[in-house]
Amino acid sequence: MRLKTHKTWSQQQLALRLHIHPEQQAGIFNWERRRLFVHAAKTALAATLCWALARALGLHDGYWGSISAIIVLQSNVGSTVNASRDRIFGTIIGAILGFSFSLFGVLPWNYILAVLAAVLICGLLGLRSSSRLAGVTITIVMLVQSSGSRWGLAFDRVAEVMLGIVVALAVTTLVLPDRARLHLRDGLAQQFLVLGSFFETILTGFHGAPASNLRAAREDALAMLRTNNQLLDAARLEPSGGPGWREGLSMLSQFGRSLYDALVALELAVQGSGDDQGGFALRLDPALGQLATDIRTGFHHVAKCIHEWRFNVPPPNMNLEDDIAQLEARMDAVRHTGISFSQAEILRAYAVQLHLKQIARLLRASRVETSHAVGEALRAEESPTVLGL
Repeated sequence: MRLKTHKTWSQQQLALRLHIHPEQQAGIFNWERRRLFVHAAKTALAATLCWALARALGLHDGYWGSISAIIVLQSNVGSTVNASRDRIFGTIIGAILGFSFSLFGVLPWNYILAVLAAVLICGLLGLRSSSRLAGVTITIVMLVQSSGSRWGLAFDRVAEVMLGIVVALAVTTLVLPDRARLHLRDGLAQQFLVLGSFFETILTGFHGAPASNLRAAREDALAMLRTNNQLLDAARLEPSGGPGWREGLSMLSQFGRSLYDALVALELAVQGSGDDQGGFALRLDPALGQLATDIRTGFHHVAKCIHEWRFNVPPPNMNLEDDIAQLEARMDAVRHTGISFSQAEILRAYAVQLHLKQIARLLRASRVETSHAVGEALRAEESPTVLGL
């Protein structure tokens, strides 16, 4: 299974960082600007189609269809589906409540009760993002002066919104579709590179002053996690994509979160290591340094695997499990010398090596388990070296 598409601008930049392809000139009309132009053109097309169809169907206020199309048409297919779902539920709930409460009581009390009921119902149904749209629909049905019946106004409102949503979904799916899952794959590859940069920044403070950009590196990693979580929610609503893509992307997102948590724990573990005078951690070298070096390479390699969407290729001349075994052996060899060092220094060294082992195993699992999830299990079983990382 492959997630194939023309390279986006950010994928081109990622390829440069991974040294996959030679640098290409982006030009004035780069990918991001082309994407913006395409989205603007699709939005204009959807709004115009809604207006024309509403006139052809004889809808009284056809502009509501154009408004709906403009609101729900997002930058990718999954986000458009999500926005359409919220608007459909909000409009239907609002139309039903607006018509029902207009039959009982007088303004403004029935209107107040209708809005209150809409917000409560949407919240209880897990549709909180639809509550505002329900309230808007209630306002139109109950407060807008119309010569027709309230039932007719509610029906027209639902029909116009449905028209806008159908047109928006058709345009985003059929006209130069932009898939959230492809942007998520790109974002996950960049996320592993950012996590690797965070890892390197943390180790800068080991036996020294904390790096000046440590907080910025942590915030960059957290921002990438949040962005990719939003893309994952949108990608889950997209159809097709081939077998295993949904499981693979979800698994990589989960490993990304776990690695971030492990890196934050490592950051806490190295705090105060600049005050260690005895250098107990230095006695763990070269095993400790080799594991840290291979972890850096591991982040880079997993990012490349995501970029190419191929996970059953191990990094050459590297095996994190061997690194861990060598570090554990080195720990056993120097344990008897611990009496010469402070308890705080020894505990700090043990904490650091434990977190390094956890990060190494998470990196290895992120590649191996994703390989199985996307359908590469047979090749993984046929090639024992695939478990190297």
